[in-house]
Amino acid sequence: QCAERIPEARAVLDLLEKCPEHQKKGGFPVIVFEGLDATGKTTVTQAVKDTLNGVLLRSPPACISQWRTVFDDEPTPIKRAFYAAGNYILASEIAKASTQAPVIIDRYWHSTAAYTIATETNGKVQDLPPAHDEVYQWPEDLLKPDLVL
Repeated sequence: QCAERIPEARAVLDLLEKCPEHQKKGGFPVIVFEGLDATGKTTVTQAVKDTLNGVLLRSPPACISQWRTVFDDEPTPIKRAFYAAGNYILASEIAKASTQAPVIIDRYWHSTAAYTIATETNGKVQDLPPAHDEVYQWPEDLLKPDLVL
């Protein structure tokens, strides 16, 4: 339904459909860097990539990042779907890259989960989802990194 109203949605869905259902990590480590905007993630991830002679990936992945502004202006459920799809597309890129070199990632699932939580609360700690809520649980079908910083 979204593709009728947002033409870019069809392209995102097409990329998502090409992803294997269960991605398997290669033999090289996968390291995710999370953090707030403008805290130095880009600088750190670039330095770690260079030091480890690795591959640097970002979320959302480059193949869909040009549509970020389109989806950021949409209602929250559509925006969330875009970033969730981006995680699965990125997981396919991670799976492939981790067979050849260490993979360094600038944001991943944690940022999507944090945004979801932030948009569901009004800023009060007591309004956070309970500790065992599914929003905190790593999706079973999403490739997991080896380390998150």
